[in-house]
Amino acid sequence: MASELQSHGWSILAQNWSGGGGELDLVVRRGDVLRFVEVKARSDASLDPLEQITPSKVGRLRQAAEAWLIDRDDDLAEVAFLVAIVDLASEPWSVDWVDDAFDG
Repeated sequence: MASELQSHGWSILAQNWSGGGGELDLVVRRGDVLRFVEVKARSDASLDPLEQITPSKVGRLRQAAEAWLIDRDDDLAEVAFLVAIVDLASEPWSVDWVDDAFDG
């Protein structure tokens, strides 16, 4: 996942970062845009991995993101959550990206 993001110009700032009561799978940046990436896998195309991200999980992700940002003095134009849905049922695996997945 990280290498695919890097191939699209994203810099990996953190992987599996824990803090604020949650964990961030990836933190990536491209220019003044930052994304907190949540990776979800599915092996059954009929299941929606976004449904696995419960309101309590979103809360923990937001707390972790706030904790990650608190000690940084970055000049960012945009910060959001990005969900990477890895489809394990296809060969080769495919990835769908859901930007601003639960922002709002």
